[in-house]
Amino acid sequence: MNISFENKVALVTGAASGLGLATAKAFAEAGASVVMADWNEQAVHSAAGELAAQGHKTLAVQCDVSDDAQVEAMVEQAVATFGRLDAAYNNAGVQNVLAEAADQTREDFDRVTGINLRGIWSCMKFELRQMRKQGSGAIVNCSSLGGLVGGAGRGIYHAAKHGVLGLTKSAALEYADKGIRINAVCPGLIWTPMADQMVASGQAEALDGMLKCIPMGRHGQADEVADVVLFLCSGAASYVTGQSMSVDGGFIMR
Repeated sequence: MNISFENKVALVTGAASGLGLATAKAFAEAGASVVMADWNEQAVHSAAGELAAQGHKTLAVQCDVSDDAQVEAMVEQAVATFGRLDAAYNNAGVQNVLAEAADQTREDFDRVTGINLRGIWSCMKFELRQMRKQGSGAIVNCSSLGGLVGGAGRGIYHAAKHGVLGLTKSAALEYADKGIRINAVCPGLIWTPMADQMVASGQAEALDGMLKCIPMGRHGQADEVADVVLFLCSGAASYVTGQSMSVDGGFIMR
């Protein structure tokens, strides 16, 4: 299957590294003009510059997705630069501080849900306003394996990722007859800088335990998630909306 995004515009948040960077590269290689957004201004400009040096059309935008004004400005800048918005991968996210429910803090709850849940809501809100004008578009929200199961010490993260699926399904219903499709991906154990951070924070044993529960017997690669995002944003998935697609080596079917 040859998926092309020639003459299309794609937006990716959390695009400076990990799943976001892999997906931005995949969109660019498929012919899209790519808006790369991240809170880390230096890193996202560097990443966008590397793709531009390879001949791809890119736009780097500094954006904290927990700030509605910055999200609105991001979408406005994308449209002002490229004229439209055809696809969006709302990927930016953070982990919570490991703690049992009785010991979690309001500050960490607000930080994680502000980025992982409210940030998705905010991105969809402004992306949908543009796509509604066009009468077309596709959005993929990044949930997680943590949006499908529980996790000791990770309640805040899992709650936010469960919430992403609720937002996705509800918006998909609202826009199904308006030419706009909205789906979610649920990555499992994918080796990204976030996984490196988990190892550095003393969670290597937990990751090893998770690896043993994966039927394929290995962790995933960021490119494997990017491929699913591009499929869901493409015409090849024209009859797919409101779905949450696990990319987890079979973990969830056990």
